[in-house]
Amino acid sequence: MTRHLPTVLLMGGIFALAACDAAPTEPLAAPDGAQESSALAPGDASIVDIVVASSEADDAEFTLLRAAIEYIAATNEGSALLARLADRSQVTVFAPTDQAFVDLVNAVAPLVDGDILANEGPFAAIDALLGAGTIEAVVSYHVTAGRRAARSVVPAGRSPRPRTIQTLLDGASFQVTNAGQIVAVGNTANIVAADVSASNGIVHVIDAVILPVDLGL
Repeated sequence: MTRHLPTVLLMGGIFALAACDAAPTEPLAAPDGAQESSALAPGDASIVDIVVASSEADDAEFTLLRAAIEYIAATNEGSALLARLADRSQVTVFAPTDQAFVDLVNAVAPLVDGDILANEGPFAAIDALLGAGTIEAVVSYHVTAGRRAARSVVPAGRSPRPRTIQTLLDGASFQVTNAGQIVAVGNTANIVAADVSASNGIVHVIDAVILPVDLGL
């Protein structure tokens, strides 16, 4: 964990259920340089490598996603989810930005135990509130099996029918509209960057932490 992580965690906590008020109105375009095919060539770095490198960059991102992964590793040594993120099992990750995590905390901070939040951090506070394994379940909700480029996630053209994405969280899915908006069980998010290719999958960046349950926030 980088030295600035504890400060970021204590300052913002973890989740923010802030669903975006304005979704994109046009179908999501492939990013510059992205392959037009739905089968992107594998990159050299694993998904975990990409998250770590991004969290350590000058313009750091995925700092809190990395912290969530490290928390899961510390609390569940045999996590099947983390094994899939690190090995060559192909998965697609919808990765929330740091701001997505910070925003979401502001919604749940009044609900968690303040002492646990201050002394053990927001991930422990969330698990204490909603049950052990909640953080891992939420991260699993952001992962689906297989390499799924933007063209196999976002419905083509102006199709009104959203595409259903089955996640690694048992029995949980979300939908993606042709505007690149994710409609989850508990909130919504938008895909803001797509088709980051890893050796073991693909990463799409999203602007909110999506939740597999409706907390009524």
